[in-house]
Amino acid sequence: MAEATQTGISDPGPVLITGASGFLGAALVDVFRAAGFPVRILVRASSPRTNLTWTDVETAEGDMRDAAAVAGAMRGMRYLVHAAADYRLWAPDMEELVRTNRDGTRLLMEAALRAGVERIVYTSSVATIKPHDDGTPADETRPLTPGTAIGAYKRSKVVAERVVDEMVARDGLPAVIVNPSTPIGPRDVKPTPTGRIIQEAALGRMPAFVDTGLNLAHVDDVAAGHLLALQKGRLGEKYILGGENVLLSQMLADIAGMVGRKPPTVNLPRAVVYPIAFVSEQVARFTGKAPFATIDGIRMSRYRMFFTDAKARTELAYTARPYREGLSDAIRWFRGAGYLR
Repeated sequence: MAEATQTGISDPGPVLITGASGFLGAALVDVFRAAGFPVRILVRASSPRTNLTWTDVETAEGDMRDAAAVAGAMRGMRYLVHAAADYRLWAPDMEELVRTNRDGTRLLMEAALRAGVERIVYTSSVATIKPHDDGTPADETRPLTPGTAIGAYKRSKVVAERVVDEMVARDGLPAVIVNPSTPIGPRDVKPTPTGRIIQEAALGRMPAFVDTGLNLAHVDDVAAGHLLALQKGRLGEKYILGGENVLLSQMLADIAGMVGRKPPTVNLPRAVVYPIAFVSEQVARFTGKAPFATIDGIRMSRYRMFFTDAKARTELAYTARPYREGLSDAIRWFRGAGYLR
């Protein structure tokens, strides 16, 4: 059996992937299967089964905060890819979101150490990286602190990433950290906050925008970057897995062009949007449905969330296709799945 080393692995082996019922997780399963890895997935009993279409993937049922379920799922695994996370910008109990992402990560990493897992890829986020005020693309050398992260989701990812950092340094956890930017593309079943923007824009329900920007990458490229991180990444290092830096106004114009609608032209001041977000959140507390506009989302939009994936391209040979291909694939999938009626 080939040994995992500081700089990577040389052969496939059994891998446990968490979050496989979700958007990025489903893409991860496809990528690792195609590369010859026997895949086991850990999914909750309540997770949607839409993306779980494989016949050659072993399923372990359980929550990532259930120690017994995690220990059972980890048994016999050589590798772990931990992509499961509560990805919401709003929840009725925002601190529960923080606890889920932090404590679930700690439990999984501890179980991986006990099971002797050879190598781990932990899916963090560019939410842990401080963007530049002037919109210059930020890199892995600008970590946020829990106190400077905007909103519970970002804070949850910062503290979860710190758990991994500390275990690498203290316990020799054999982990590589990847920081995806904003994935777009097919199989976005929930959908994610960005997927909702694509969906609503395609339906003509976004007549205006705020001045902000995102780094957008095809979800399949981000998934391929995880495999590269397992194969080539340096333990304890962080790698942004991104794509193109795009203004929200440009993204909405591209969506409009793809579906045959007129692009929005109204640039809304944030002062106008804050009350809308406040009311949306109050309504959500009664309906239980996630608000489209959130106060944290508006606060984040003050920054252009632009990043550079130069390190991953240099060290991992990571590549990303033009972001419009991700938009096109997302719209095609949303249409086929009945999201655009």
